Amino acid sequence: MRLRRKRRLLRCLRRRRDLKAVQDNTNKIKENDILLMSVMRNEKIRLPYFLDYYRKLGINHFLCVDNNSDDGTHEYLSSQPDVSLWWTDVGYKNATFGLDWSNYLLRRYAHKHWVLTVDPDEFFIYPFCDTRPIRALTDWLDDTGVRSFGTMLIDMYPETGIMDAPYHEGQNPFEVAPWFDSGNFMITRNPTYGNLWIQGGARARVFFQNNPLKAPALNKIPLVKWHRRYAYVSSTHALLPRGLNQVYEEQGGEKTSGALLHAKLINTLGEKAKEELLRGQHYAASGEYKAYAKQLEDNPVFWNKWSEKYINWRQIEILGLMSKGNWA
Repeated sequence: MRLRRKRRLLRCLRRRRDLKAVQDNTNKIKENDILLMSVMRNEKIRLPYFLDYYRKLGINHFLCVDNNSDDGTHEYLSSQPDVSLWWTDVGYKNATFGLDWSNYLLRRYAHKHWVLTVDPDEFFIYPFCDTRPIRALTDWLDDTGVRSFGTMLIDMYPETGIMDAPYHEGQNPFEVAPWFDSGNFMITRNPTYGNLWIQGGARARVFFQNNPLKAPALNKIPLVKWHRRYAYVSSTHALLPRGLNQVYEEQGGEKTSGALLHAKLINTLGEKAKEELLRGQHYAASGEYKAYAKQLEDNPVFWNKWSEKYINWRQIEILGLMSKGNWA
């Protein structure tokens, strides 16, 4: 594992040459600032709400990589004073699906900072997030000696077909897609990294009903007190050193955990799936996007009689999808 981690770190140092600084505001990062890391392509429509959401949550600075967008993402991000932006036209797949870029920037700028690594369609919630900023959570994690914080990805969807509920720039996506599955999940343990592997939910039910084991993983560890020796090895599903993956209690108790509300299942997914199929830059020969493109032609409806409408984090905890543990 130590050798594997060193290889990851060496790889990210080599791939730093892919990145060209567009706007470097990292000199504004203060000692205790909480950072957000995101790699993206053609996400302009999401960015106004995304940045506003995380600023209100308490993020102090954004580290962003633009993978050759052509929809205005580059221009929008470079106009934001709390964003540091890098650009690259190198293939996403060649950079271990963006991990090499984020690992390098985390190594260089996030050392000893709490950092949240998310995609532009992922919205972090945690116990008391409606009344306590993210710093209250990270301060408590510091006090208890916890270095990493686990979440479950929850796919959100509209009541109608995806294409019948259009999303507009700057809009809260959960006004369009407020529903989610509260069950239908499978949990196993990854023997290599020791992390939980969670599958199921709405995408498994609709897109992978004939092969649920091919459904996307829903376990993520997005919030970490970073150290330059750390490295993500599979999206934000797993890290090295392996101890960072122990974010759930194994002896019958409950560790505090959160969730990522996933705003992928809105009308922008159709064009996104077509674009990513042409680019062929995603994991497993873009198999996930092949499943999307095939079934989106029929404008599937994800809602059913067991769907739950999102209210707040307390509802997610009651349903057992996150826990406040001993944080009171």
